[in-house]
Amino acid sequence: MIVAGSASQALAAELARELEEPLADVAYDRFPDGELLAAVPEFDADRAVIVASTVSSDAHVELLQLQDAVREAGAEEVVTVLPYMGYGRQDEAFDPGHPVSARAVARAISTGTDRVLTVNPHEEAICDFFEPAAESIDAAGRLAEPLPDDLTDPVFLSPDAGAIELAATVRDAYGTGETDYFEKVRHSGTDVEITPSDVDVADRDVVVTDDIIATGSTMSEAIGVLSERDVGRVFVTCVHPLLVRDAYVRLSSAGVEAIYGTDTIERPASDVSVASSVAARLE
Repeated sequence: MIVAGSASQALAAELARELEEPLADVAYDRFPDGELLAAVPEFDADRAVIVASTVSSDAHVELLQLQDAVREAGAEEVVTVLPYMGYGRQDEAFDPGHPVSARAVARAISTGTDRVLTVNPHEEAICDFFEPAAESIDAAGRLAEPLPDDLTDPVFLSPDAGAIELAATVRDAYGTGETDYFEKVRHSGTDVEITPSDVDVADRDVVVTDDIIATGSTMSEAIGVLSERDVGRVFVTCVHPLLVRDAYVRLSSAGVEAIYGTDTIERPASDVSVASSVAARLE
């Protein structure tokens, strides 16, 4: 039986269709003092597949409650699917006395589940924080699906050299094109300069591919440089479309033709579903 966290209802429903399994009725509530309650009042199955992107601290608490609720209802096996794992970018202690937040939340999630799957974690190493280790699902290839069929001599750009494989995955799924990356120089914890490499983009369509887009600030600056180089159309794709604050406005103002993301985080840009990629690991 598929159990949906409140932030992942569309993906959970699509996964239920893919697996031909029932979708549990989940009740979400909040008490006057602010405490949450997530319950599965009519759960009746041996296996529970909880689908919950932890996009907020509340979502983390809700996930822990759902894990406990299905155990209480008699589930013999609990599988936790984290389409997007919050705190995943806090994978190390940044300063003395700081926590490794990804490890802390992974330990908490591990106590209530038999298996964890997560989609394109920001750092693969965070999978080892779970017990047993989480399984990583690569859904980046799905980002090629909404792209126009008529891209002109396309270039698939990643945000840095370390993410070039992400761009290559989307390029391979699309079927043609060149890959390259932006040069990233970090001047401080908040000041990051991103500029395109020397690849020729004149009159060529560019697809900028990333795993997560949050505010879009540094990416929009880099895309502005592409415009100065007579680029053709620019499309932005990402697995996890956080797109907080004024990200849409920033990217649109920079000249982006369209933004495409998956439903690991449910946003207006969530044009493709990762349900089939997750289902393949659960069948």
